[in-house]
Amino acid sequence: MTERNDIEQLFKAHYVQMHRWAVALLHDDDLARDIVHDVFVSLLDTTSDTEITASYLLRAVRNRCLNHIRNCEIHQRIACRYFIENEEYDSEDWPDDETIARIYELIKSELTPQARRVIELRFSSGMKFSGIAAEMGISETAVYRHLRHALIIIRQKLNQNG
Repeated sequence: MTERNDIEQLFKAHYVQMHRWAVALLHDDDLARDIVHDVFVSLLDTTSDTEITASYLLRAVRNRCLNHIRNCEIHQRIACRYFIENEEYDSEDWPDDETIARIYELIKSELTPQARRVIELRFSSGMKFSGIAAEMGISETAVYRHLRHALIIIRQKLNQNG
C-alpha cells in the first residue's frame, strides 16, 4: 500500500491526528509538522506489504518524536532548563575562582556519593548520559535525575550565599 494515491488518502484521513500527537510530544508545531511529513515520505519509499492503519501511523509518529528527543544534545537541554532562565548568568563574569571553589565544596559536602559520581563523570570526564549509565549500572533517566537534583542543590546553595 505504498502507491502515491493510497498515501494521499492516508495523509488526508490521519494527518490532523498525527500532527496533534506530535505537537503533544514535542511542544513545537513546526517540528511536529516535519516529523509527520517524514513519516509519509518514508511510506513512499517503502515496498513493504504491511497494512497501514491509524495505530501504525501514530506509532510511527511517536517513535520518530522519541528518536528526535533522544538525539537532542543533552548539554543544550540542560542549558535551556537551568541557565537561560537565570538572569544573573553572564558568561564573561561567571564563574570566578571563588565560585568554582564554592561549587567544588558543595559537591563534596552536599551531594550523595552517586550524584557526586554523576557530576564527575559528566563534567570532568565529559561522558554522555549513556556512558555514565553504563559505567554506574543505572538507567539514563536515573543519571538525568541525579544531575538535575545536584544542579538544583548547587544553585540553591549558591543563591543562599550570594
